[in-house]
Amino acid sequence: MKIMIIGCGKVGFTLARQLSGENHELVLLDHRAEAMQVADSSLDLMCVEGSGASIQTLREAGVKDTELVVAVTGSDELNIVCCLIAKKLGARHTVARIRSPEYFREANLLKREVGLNMIINPEYAAAQEISRLLRVPSAFSVETFARGLVEMIGFPILESDGIAGISLFEYNQKHPNGVLMCTAVRNGEAIVPNGRFVPQVGDKAYMVGSQKEIVKFFHTIGRDGNRIRQITVLGGSKIATYLTWAVEKVGMKVRIVEQSPEKCLALADKLPDSLIIQGDGTDSAVIEGEGLLDTDAFIALTNRDEENLLMAMTAQRRGVQKVIAKMSRPNYIDMMRESGVDSIISPKDITANQISAYVRAMARSEGSAVENVYKPLGGAVEAVEFTATATAKFLDTPLKDLGRRLKPGILVAAIAREGKTIIPDGSTAIRAGDKVIIMAKSIFLQELDEILLE
Repeated sequence: MKIMIIGCGKVGFTLARQLSGENHELVLLDHRAEAMQVADSSLDLMCVEGSGASIQTLREAGVKDTELVVAVTGSDELNIVCCLIAKKLGARHTVARIRSPEYFREANLLKREVGLNMIINPEYAAAQEISRLLRVPSAFSVETFARGLVEMIGFPILESDGIAGISLFEYNQKHPNGVLMCTAVRNGEAIVPNGRFVPQVGDKAYMVGSQKEIVKFFHTIGRDGNRIRQITVLGGSKIATYLTWAVEKVGMKVRIVEQSPEKCLALADKLPDSLIIQGDGTDSAVIEGEGLLDTDAFIALTNRDEENLLMAMTAQRRGVQKVIAKMSRPNYIDMMRESGVDSIISPKDITANQISAYVRAMARSEGSAVENVYKPLGGAVEAVEFTATATAKFLDTPLKDLGRRLKPGILVAAIAREGKTIIPDGSTAIRAGDKVIIMAKSIFLQELDEILLE
């Protein structure tokens, strides 16, 4: 598939790097010569220097034969214009990054009038992920599938959990439950476990199940935790605005610390029920005077990774129940996790994952469609959601009968059917119309049939 990415910022470069390993013909377009030089030297794709709003540049880049144009420049207006022109010049599908809350509210109108096939808002997506983390304080990752019917929760295994030291088969016999451990990380290595797998203290586990069963599981291991009621947010970003709108609906109280007086006034207007504090949230006088760390959750959302790293580590040391930080640089993410802060949000990675899922859905044949892709652990494993269609090769076949036909590193983690979540066992069979969540290690999946050996 020929894909054109307009904008070589953090999101554009991350997306290009991710898609470059998926056998597409990629064109990366940006007006900045320096950005193009970096991309050309590190990625296997065609780089075009110029404006994505230029008809001549788009024509020279081959937009007429392009199946998908993704506009992810720093300007919402430019992204809209790029997609509009690209569609007029023959591009089949267009995706635009829209960050402004005002524009995002008009998403359906923009799709209809401009011809956009998809609108993606990294800040909104990040805010939704943070709100899920606040609902499950013990987790460092919460991802949803099948329109919320299935959740995947990442959490560190503690000695007090009672899971460590016995096989998953033994544990499930003693404590019957409706969840499944679908991935574990030990000493940096990702493992897709089976019933013989023995979790150890310090492992990072990913559990999948319905929201109800996940809650029951955390209750069983004594991880109910105290409910998050008070949140302190460092940085009055768009993520902070979207997050506040989301959590205030469930009764959480928010206070936002922001240095800019202009931003504070704008936030006060948009968020009348929140406390807006003007000041430097890294200043010890402000921290102590305003009691910023006397809170249930501390969320660092400034545009400076160094500030977010420093304050997240400070909040962690002070014993704040839930600490979340926004990060862009991979080297800081490792440092953050070593300090004990596991809940890290990367809007550029969220955006790349969502667009990657859209690309895979476009690239399918008549087989089963990719609906969602989640890449924990830096992409070491993938959780891929499919809709099983009538053309799938193994419908109505019990999973135990597939046996050795399944590729190594594949796990059928969950199935959503008629509004219910199923954790499959050997007798479970996939039916047409099912939402199927597959865990795959070191395998790039585009269709559900690809879980089988040739």
